Amino acid sequence: MGLVAAVATLMAAAPLSTIFEQWTWLIQCTITVALIAGAATLARTARAPVWAQALTMLVTLLLALTWLFPSGEEFAGLLPWTGTLEHFGALLTQSGDDVRTYAVPVPDGDPLLFVAVLGIGAVAVMVDLVVVGLRRPALAGLPMLAIYSVPVAVYTASVSFLPFVVGAMGFLWLLVADKVDSVRRFGRRFTGDGRDVDVWEPSPLAAAGRRLAIVGVLVAVALPVAVPGMTSGLLARLNSGSGDGVGLGDGSGRPGRINLFAALQGQLRQNNLVTFARVTTTDPDPFYLRFAVADDVTSEGFKSRSPQGRNLRQLQDPREAPRAGVSYEQYSAEVQITDDYQMQFAPLYGQPISTDGLDSQWQYDPNQQVIFSSRATARSKDYRFDFVRANYTEEALRAAPAPDPDNLETKRFTTVPSVRQVQTQVNSLITGESTTYDKVMAIYRFFSVANNFRYELQTEGGTSGEDIVNFLTNRKGYCQQYAATMAWMVRAAGIPARVAFGFTNGTTRENGAMVLTNLNLHAWTEVYFGPEYGWVPFDATPRAGVPGAVRPNYAPDPDAPRVTPSATPSGSAGPGSDDPSDLPGREDPGGNEALPSAPPPTLPRWPFYTGGAILLAVLLLGMPAFRRSRLRHRRNTATVAAADLSPGTATVLPTSEAARRSRAHAHAAWDELIDTMVDYKVPIDRTETPRATAERLAHAELRGDSTGAVDGVRLLGQAEERARYARSPLSGPGLSEAVRTVRRGLASRASRRTRLAAALFPPSVLERWRGRVVDVSTGIVTSLSRIRERMGRLSPRRLLTNRAR
Repeated sequence: MGLVAAVATLMAAAPLSTIFEQWTWLIQCTITVALIAGAATLARTARAPVWAQALTMLVTLLLALTWLFPSGEEFAGLLPWTGTLEHFGALLTQSGDDVRTYAVPVPDGDPLLFVAVLGIGAVAVMVDLVVVGLRRPALAGLPMLAIYSVPVAVYTASVSFLPFVVGAMGFLWLLVADKVDSVRRFGRRFTGDGRDVDVWEPSPLAAAGRRLAIVGVLVAVALPVAVPGMTSGLLARLNSGSGDGVGLGDGSGRPGRINLFAALQGQLRQNNLVTFARVTTTDPDPFYLRFAVADDVTSEGFKSRSPQGRNLRQLQDPREAPRAGVSYEQYSAEVQITDDYQMQFAPLYGQPISTDGLDSQWQYDPNQQVIFSSRATARSKDYRFDFVRANYTEEALRAAPAPDPDNLETKRFTTVPSVRQVQTQVNSLITGESTTYDKVMAIYRFFSVANNFRYELQTEGGTSGEDIVNFLTNRKGYCQQYAATMAWMVRAAGIPARVAFGFTNGTTRENGAMVLTNLNLHAWTEVYFGPEYGWVPFDATPRAGVPGAVRPNYAPDPDAPRVTPSATPSGSAGPGSDDPSDLPGREDPGGNEALPSAPPPTLPRWPFYTGGAILLAVLLLGMPAFRRSRLRHRRNTATVAAADLSPGTATVLPTSEAARRSRAHAHAAWDELIDTMVDYKVPIDRTETPRATAERLAHAELRGDSTGAVDGVRLLGQAEERARYARSPLSGPGLSEAVRTVRRGLASRASRRTRLAAALFPPSVLERWRGRVVDVSTGIVTSLSRIRERMGRLSPRRLLTNRAR
């Protein structure tokens, strides 16, 4: 039962396969569980009490963790020491950061692997104690169910049923094994006819238990699908309206509670390219496609509020209240969302004034400027909307009034925790700047390559205890850190700011539509310039690291050469920007890297795939004919080397080596004759002598042939006969020519279908291959039977003690 408990624990760990990208966790967990099971078996062999068995398994778990995750400070390289425990504490702390950072599936890293091995090892200890020590296997389902709850909590939208099936089968096997063991303790087992059943043989009770287990698992899998309302999951219902999600969406609850920073960072670190949307717009220079904002700041950073909205039929046109220094342009866009995008936000440009394709479940929040739903996701949605884009000039933004510090909205969006180092940096940057725009631009220009800021997905930690201080010290990070840090610093300057999330412009086109992938996910800062101007976007992330990035004219790239700003208003600089460095595909002078541009059109791939499939089919179909041709060529080469003697004469060859070669040549010619007979469907009688076979061919198959086939077949029969039975083999000229003559004679009497089959699909080759397949299959079945017999003799049932005899 201890071995069954260990295997059942590993089967219950199957859901972790949906969490990790690779299978390192399974190897490490298998090693740990095997060591724990072995230690428990040794403790029980020594008749140790239950508490001693538990202590032995815990010590083994500690040693396994020390061996798999060494700190380098172990005693004798194996025994844990104080440095080992400190290392374990650091791994646990880092695992918490990785949980908030990565999106599933996560890459192999020591912190998360350590937590997985620690958890599975602890479950193995508990299962072993409950099953073997307390004889209560049903209670083992609780720790095993705890493992399955991990992917359910992560994949709140949908979890594959296959890991559940594997884990459930392990648990049910545990229950059945325990009941079989309990029944076996009553005495010897017998079949219905009175035959004694050995201990390792399956019993009717075990067979019934397996059938019930299969039925139970099928019902558990099919019931949630058949009953309406059960597919969303209990955890999703309990998490409705609270908690942070991971990944790109949760499909339930309030959409504002999704951890957008973890989703963005995890997707950017993914190795696989995932397409989220395809967008077509009439805007020649679109800014970023936006779907959410984070405007609530805590000690852990920016968080998202739950949006509050109105019906999409109540959208307002901002042109109804024109603002000085701001111009508006109306465009339209069509968005096709893929199955991989599962957020409760519908991405959009600018400020929408009408939508088509979104039903009454969707609403618009005019404050956050997002379209959202509390009951549905945007997965597989196709919708269209008209929007208005606001264009600003530097002069207009510089004329914006300073925010009122006593205004409630200003206080709401300028609140940040007090961090002395950040405030000192902000004060040094805005010193001497009088307008809101100049203060924001001073902070914006601070995030430049000249100040040693770099775009990197792998960041560095620090010792300050504050993530924002560590970032400003190391100056290495990606978009979410740049956006959040700039928003924090702008707020520290007394100016409202928040973080926006969306997609940059795609660098790939499909039928005129931009293809937006996980590499286009992006975050930027939005600054509030008062009710006259609203929220104005600023992107502080170094442009060289962001595919499809654009820069508006009022906030040019700080790493680009400074040029005289144009007076022409523009909301975003793309191909129409006055800054030549902002053109797609141009070299970024600051980053010294070429920005990606749309790839040139490529030739269709289907002709190559079709040609390759045809070539592969020809090669496969031609393999029998090729094999037959090579075999015929090899035998012909052997027969050509025969000695030049008169037909029908015999001689004693001068050396035994010459006699051996002559016999080999005769055998090769005869084998070729037999294969030719098989190809042309001439009956073969294995009991005939070579002379009898030759005479049968001469009188039945080749009668009346004038091409010399009769003489040839008799020569082949005589050569094979003497090679088999005579002391001195017969060797004469023309064995290969005799084979060809006989082949032509048989072919002339065969039907067209037979000749075609002999040329393309020779029966001699196909039968030989068929025989080899049968031999290999028989060998495999025999080997599996032997392995099953040996495993049956090593079954844990034979290790059971106290069995009545």
